[in-house]
Formats: sequence, structure tokens, C-alpha cells
Amino acid sequence: MSIIELGESIPALTPHAASVSLPTWRDNVAYEEGQERVLSKMVTGYPRFFIHKLIVAFAEDIVKRYGSQGQQAMLFPSTKCARRCAKFIISRDSSIDAAAVNVLDLVLDTAVDTPEILRKISSTISAVLFPGELFPYAKQYWQHSGDGVSSRRAEFCHTIFLEGLLVDQESIRVAHNEYQKPKGPKRYQRGSVDKTTPNAQSKHAIQVESDVGITNGTSETRECSQFVEERFGRNLDVSFVNNAQSAIRRRIAGSLIGDVDLGSLPSPTTRTNLRGVSNLSEDDVYLYPCGMNSIFHAHRAFLEARGPLKSISFGFPYVDTLKILEKFGPGCIFYGNGSSEDLDDLEERLKAGERFLALFCEFPGNPMLKSPDLKRIRGLADKYDFGVVVDETIGNFINVHVLPHADMVVSSLTKIFSGECNVMGGSTILNPQGKYYQTLKSIKEREYENNYWAEDIIFMERNSRHFVSHIERINENAEAICNVLREHPLVKDVYYPKYNSTRCFYDDCRTENGGYGGLLSLTFHTKAQAIAFFDRIETAKGPSLGTNFTLTSPYVVLAHFMELDWAAQFGVPADLIRMSVGLEDMEDLKGRVESALKAAEAVSQA
Repeated sequence: MSIIELGESIPALTPHAASVSLPTWRDNVAYEEGQERVLSKMVTGYPRFFIHKLIVAFAEDIVKRYGSQGQQAMLFPSTKCARRCAKFIISRDSSIDAAAVNVLDLVLDTAVDTPEILRKISSTISAVLFPGELFPYAKQYWQHSGDGVSSRRAEFCHTIFLEGLLVDQESIRVAHNEYQKPKGPKRYQRGSVDKTTPNAQSKHAIQVESDVGITNGTSETRECSQFVEERFGRNLDVSFVNNAQSAIRRRIAGSLIGDVDLGSLPSPTTRTNLRGVSNLSEDDVYLYPCGMNSIFHAHRAFLEARGPLKSISFGFPYVDTLKILEKFGPGCIFYGNGSSEDLDDLEERLKAGERFLALFCEFPGNPMLKSPDLKRIRGLADKYDFGVVVDETIGNFINVHVLPHADMVVSSLTKIFSGECNVMGGSTILNPQGKYYQTLKSIKEREYENNYWAEDIIFMERNSRHFVSHIERINENAEAICNVLREHPLVKDVYYPKYNSTRCFYDDCRTENGGYGGLLSLTFHTKAQAIAFFDRIETAKGPSLGTNFTLTSPYVVLAHFMELDWAAQFGVPADLIRMSVGLEDMEDLKGRVESALKAAEAVSQA
């Protein structure tokens, strides 16, 4: 395969891609150092770390219309999200003037005869406006919480904002008698060309002829452009979005596998599911705009349910999970090794009378692929009264059953559930057999906001139709690659659930036909060998995982560049390479790995 150019989206030519190409080790380091050579070429980036250019353009136009010089804006799907961000910014520094941080709510103009379609989808935007020097705090909230708007939502709402349909909520109270506003976006008028959309003459342009939208560009660009006209307009009733959302939730609950006719979705059932827990319903599944947002709200729900207690972060976690537990609430204790000795220490604390909110862990962990002892954790939780939240993103429920041991299971749907790397999403499952179920359920019913943008739902439902067969093939490919790597003398270690010392804990939860997943990590004896292997391997190279194509990255450099020594304390080496194995032909993929190994050999012989 040809290597995707530096800074291009992964997948290539995908406007809302969830990864970006950093094809050499040097490029990854340069990105972390903020070198212009790399930053200037980036058309996109991982969405919570890189604010999409479509979102930035919308934020700039909001500031031009409603803000003042020197201000910036951060965009959110609801006023609740925006107010949480504003509160976070103000809390970072006692010298910040609270009056300088404001929330602006943009809603459909009720004085305008807008198309019914716009009234049926949540087209609101809430902006936090703040002095530019406070941007780092706003960015922290955006990254940690996952509360921000998706790029598809921003693109759509920016258009109706420019067309005068999305206005400051306060202005609606003023009479609209001074002039006649347009009746709706031109894209709804037959035989017209919409020239008010940003980049209207580019590949995003829409030409509507009769009842059919005609576009140029990639297939995804075409689907994005036709979102309203074909997916929500004359050719697809808006109610299908609700059915698409229901189909996603049923797949996550394990009661629906494969394709389904969204026009005739069958009645839900709780009798059978693939989760190993009885009476599980799609109503126990909650969708979020991204995986980190599901973790953020899981933590918030437990704080609401049990009060301001410290949490437990068990095992080396994904970077923002730990940040959430540290920054939003009374803090946490961190067991970075996730070992039996760590559980011994926790048990001693509990016996001595310490009490905790909930234990958060990944199964297995990222990037070392260690599996926590969920059976023992569940026993301690029952005895000493704390919650258990398990992130199953890497394991996934086709391979492992973690819900029986958890009160909540969270996941990033962006990863293997979607596979296409072109849409974000997250989910939370409440265990109906859990001790805190009724309390958490009542909190969700009261507090839950469905901020998952309709177009993202459509993409996620389509992408997830074949996730079961994809997982099975990816399991096989990953084991084959592990075997190639484990047999090579230059490879120091291969980290994979099947070969780790914690395999017994993984197997405790493994399903009857489950495999060991598609994620593995490896190290070499020297840094030069690692760099040579990474630079040579012919796969996509960028952040994220769980893609249908193999995706490789120097993960620790990307995730912990400013804290490499800290990560090393927990056995996470700086020169580690992480591979998320895809659906490619197994022999072809093995050949690419072997070629990269030869490059590492050449360095050793030089």
C-alpha cells in the first residue's frame, strides 16, 4: 500500500476522519514538539486533541458576530455542556474574571418559517466566549470531557447560522418585523445551487436537481453533503434516525447482530443477549458523542449517586481517563501497574476504613494489554461498597464478558464498533443486576442529554452492521502477527492478552468463541531498531485504534511525550510501538511486518 502523506486524514480524503497520518517517528516527535513543519500540513487530527477546522471556522464566525476583539469561542451541543466548560475555565485560576467568560446559546429562529426537518433534529449550538489567553483551559475541558461538538454538527449548523436561521436565543424575544428573513436554506429549494455554504464551490458543494442530490468528491463527502436532502429529506424520513439509534443500542446490548431494515425495526427484546447478564435492555444503553464523554459522564453519575468520594484508577489508563478522575471531583488514587500487589494494597486501605467512589479500569489496558482481576475487584466492591466502571473498548463484548463484573461498562464506539475511522461515538451500559442500578438509572433519566448528532448516528449505524465478523477476522490476523513478531530475535517483547502474565484474568471473562482482540504492542532491543521498523512498515500510521485497516503508532511518544519518565515507572517504555491490526489479507500483512523487521535488521548490522 502507498503511505498516506504527512498530515493527510486517515482514511485518506475523508472530511471527518478520526485519525491523521504521521508516517515517520520523526514526524510524531515533531508533532508533539509543535513544529510548524508538521502542524502546517495537518488537514485534521484526532478529534479531541485537534479541533477540526470546520469547528474553528464556525467558532470564528460566532465571535465576529457576537463577540469582541481578542475573544475566542469553544462550541458545545447544549447549554449544560457549555456551562460546565465555563465553570471549569473559571475554576482553573482565582484571578480569572468570571464576567469575562460567557455562554451564548444559538437556537433556531422561531420567527422564521424553517423547514420541519430542522425542527426535528437538535440543531442548537452553545458557545463559550472567553479572552484568548484562557484558551488552554477551554482546550483542557474540550479534550478531557469529550463534550464538544462533532465536526459534522458544526458543518451543518454553521451553514444555517450563515443563512440566518440559527440565532442568539436572547434575540428571539425581540420582534422580527424590521425585514423579511429567508424562508429556509437554499438547499431545500428545488433546482437550486447553494452558494451560501462555506466552500460551496469545492468538493463539499451541493447541487440539487429535482428530487435527487448530485455531488462531487469522495463517497463520504457525497453522503455528508446529501445529509439533509436525502437522508433526512424527501428520500428518508427523520424517524429513521431514531431507529438507527435504537439499532446501535441493541447491538451494544447484544440483542441485535448484523444488518437490519431501519424502516421496520422489530420490537425490542430483553430475553436474549450476548452480554451474559439477564434482563438487559436497550434502555440501559446510553449513547454519547465520543468514548471519553461516556467515561466523563459515568464519573459524574457516580459522584451524583454516592457523593464526593475519591475514585480508584486501576491499571495504566488512557491518558484522559486519569485526568477526568483527578480534575473533576475530589481526585483519585492511582494504581498504575494494575497488579495483584496493587489489589493487596487497596484491600488493606479498605480494611483500614478508607472508602471510595468507584474503581475505573480498562479490560484489557492500553497499551500494555494487561487484564485486571475483575473477579477479585468485584468481590472487593461488593464487600466494601464501591462502584466498578470497566472500559471494554479494546476487549469488546464479542471476545469478553465484563458486564457481569461491572456496574457500568463504557466504550469508545469510534474504535472497533465502527471500524471505519470516520465517525466518533461512545456508550455506557448500566448493569441491571448491579447494586447501584436503580440509583444510577434515576440519575440518567433525570440528567442524561442525548447530544449525539443525527448524522453521526447514521454513519455509526451503517458502520457497525458487520462488526462481529470483522472482530473475528481481526482476532485471527492479530494472533498471526504476534507469532511473526515473537519469533524474531530483535523483538524484545510482544504485549498481547494471550501472551501476558495476566492471561488468566482475561480468560476468566473470555466468551466461548472469543479471541484476544486486534491490539498488540512491541518493543525492540534498541531505539534505532524501533524507529527503523516503524518508518518502514507499510500501514496507516496515526492515532486511534480498532480500525478495519492496520494502524501503527509510537503510542507512548504520542500519548505521554511530556511525561515519558512517569510512564516508565509503570513499565511503559518510551520506544513502544502499538499496532491495531485490521482486516487485510493475512499473508499480505505478514509480508509487510517481515519487510519492516528486515529494516530493523539492517540498522543492527550497520
